Amino acid sequence: MRRTSGVLLHLTSLPSRFGIGDMGPEALRFAEFLSLAGQSRWQMLPIVPTASSLGNSPYSSFSAFAGNTLCISPEGLCADGLLTRDELSAFTLPAGGRVDFPAVERSKGALLRQVFQRRLAAGGLEEEPGFAEFRGHNAAWLPDYSLFMALKEHFAGAAWPHWPRDIRLRRAEALESYGVLLHGEIVFQQFCQWLFFRQWGRLKWELCRLDVEIVGDVPIYVTHDSADVWANTRLFKLDPDGQPVFVAGVPPDYFSKTGQRWGNPVFDWEACQAEGFAWWIRRMRHNFGLFDLVRLDHFRGFAGYWEIDAAEQTAVKGAWVPALGREMLEALKAEHGHLPLIAEDLGVITEDVVALKEHFGLPGMKILQFAFGPQTPFSPDSPHNHEQNCVVYTGTHDNNTTRGWFESEEAGPGVRRVLARYLGRRVSRDTVVRELVRLALASPARDAVLTAQDLLDLDASHRMNTPSTTEGNWGWRLPEGRLSLSGPGRALAEALRGQCELYGRTALAGGSVPPPE
Repeated sequence: MRRTSGVLLHLTSLPSRFGIGDMGPEALRFAEFLSLAGQSRWQMLPIVPTASSLGNSPYSSFSAFAGNTLCISPEGLCADGLLTRDELSAFTLPAGGRVDFPAVERSKGALLRQVFQRRLAAGGLEEEPGFAEFRGHNAAWLPDYSLFMALKEHFAGAAWPHWPRDIRLRRAEALESYGVLLHGEIVFQQFCQWLFFRQWGRLKWELCRLDVEIVGDVPIYVTHDSADVWANTRLFKLDPDGQPVFVAGVPPDYFSKTGQRWGNPVFDWEACQAEGFAWWIRRMRHNFGLFDLVRLDHFRGFAGYWEIDAAEQTAVKGAWVPALGREMLEALKAEHGHLPLIAEDLGVITEDVVALKEHFGLPGMKILQFAFGPQTPFSPDSPHNHEQNCVVYTGTHDNNTTRGWFESEEAGPGVRRVLARYLGRRVSRDTVVRELVRLALASPARDAVLTAQDLLDLDASHRMNTPSTTEGNWGWRLPEGRLSLSGPGRALAEALRGQCELYGRTALAGGSVPPPE
């Protein structure tokens, strides 16, 4: 049985000169760090489009299929002859510890429009073989997405339920007339997606060359104001005006006393089943093509989900409703074969969720920050209770950093005492990260994932997301140079590799892979 180790770092968190992490040189440098450190996997959050109007969350997007064009590398565009090196300076942004999303949207948007206009002026874009092939390969989602984004631009950002009735209801004559009216913007949106996925393919090839797999992330729900819901209203519980009747969330839990009201429309699972789960199969196969392994977020929602009346302001009043996740996964397995999935089975886990996970042989998740306290002897998150078929994390993007956790009331004196008893020695703020990393790597779990923040022993100010809050999330960026192999990153990589070798988690050598076109 192969044992692996990996690092959780979202693409947007990489350093760059352009205000946000991208698929450029720093992505390759991080991949090289992972390889030297003996890491087999790079785990990311969803790579779908984000927007300031949606809180910049990668779990809220205008599309479940499109790529986040803010992550297109300007240096990569230079390499393709679409920009000159001298032009890059006009799009650089001040360095900082957090992403200024509005500034990045303005700057990267202007850059992409300049590139598009230049490419149009050169002639023949729509006859470009690579562009035509991309559009054909993605015909199941790209036309709806590009028209949706063009319409949002045309209607000054209004959500689709507020568009004129004919296009809101997707009447054939309206789709045709707006398609003609907005043709230029539609092609621009498709061009940007082509650029994104072309760069993604090159990054994936480089990771393959380095024997590093990519672990992606697929949220169970999609955003109400999205191309997916607008083009597939029949698959969701909506009223005649397109507004949700029920929304998704979770009941009160570790993260929130009032639960989490996510606001996404819930699926009409019977309607999905009536179509043979075709939309789900398209979505998952799309992601299987992008990633080597996919974390299926909120896996418990495939057994039963917390349904909240849309009029409720919190998630306290809701009800568990059965889902048809087993039937969907069976259909997906029949279509695709092997299911390269990780089940995010955190939260309120009942026997039906466990049965669903075990039926498909999917690894679940264990979080060490949840392991220590009165429940330690019996907690599934405690290392002595880990089964082999699982992935152990020090923490996830929703957790505090391990140092921040230990220093805060999240841990508290009781948790710290139990952790010290568990390890047989005193633990301090300066040693806790090292201890939890060692526990993760030594775990019986087949796979271990460490956050980049924990690799660098960073405090709570470097947290990625705090659930049930709307400000200050998703913007964290890796301090420049900290993982550079020409600097302190080399010693860190070698030390991590030594630990992974000790616990049997070093990456396996791979063969030669031809580069992409």
